[in-house]
Amino acid sequence: MAFASERERLAVPATSAAPQLLGAVLTHDAGGERVSVRITEVEAYMGDADPGSHAFRGQTARNATMFGPAGHLYVYFTYGMHYCANVVCGTEGDATGLLLRAGEVIEGADIAAVRRGNPRNLLDLARGPARLAQALGISRPLDGADVFMHPLHLELPAEPVSADLVSTGPRVGVSGPGGSGDYPWRYWLTGDPTVSKYRPAQPRRRPAAGATAPPKAAGANAR
Repeated sequence: MAFASERERLAVPATSAAPQLLGAVLTHDAGGERVSVRITEVEAYMGDADPGSHAFRGQTARNATMFGPAGHLYVYFTYGMHYCANVVCGTEGDATGLLLRAGEVIEGADIAAVRRGNPRNLLDLARGPARLAQALGISRPLDGADVFMHPLHLELPAEPVSADLVSTGPRVGVSGPGGSGDYPWRYWLTGDPTVSKYRPAQPRRRPAAGATAPPKAAGANAR
């Protein structure tokens, strides 16, 4: 069970909660296969005030978890092949959350590597939101799970990371106004080698008749 103060630290708008999550450790114990990731990069999404958010147009069956209490995972399936995970923030009904964009695997690297197809560079194990979810073994059944209760455990740093160690900028791969510099809601630990590269949104081309669109890379943003 979480101490009230831990959950309360997330019960603020996602833009305020972001520094609380940088440096935090998220652990998933999946039937004895335990993997822990130190979070190095997140993106804040601010509900109906944010054109880049899944909740911008209101509540649906898919995004219902975002409208719930802080400290739960919002997990969604994207591009027909990947899962991404967010930690819900704010108060119930706010629909604000933090997309877990990247991290460093600090426990269970061998398990994470198998899940990720044994990448050559271990820094890539959880670099990118889909890779992070895959390394941790997070999929849709964990949507709504409490991050402070088994099989998950989120350990927040004793103090938020100092502001001079945090960089901010536009969110990765977000199309439309939400991806502009007016929404500098991507937060990362400056200089950390596990942080993903910034990529602006690319216009989606409709494939020619009979053609198959190439799959989205696992490290790309899912928003």
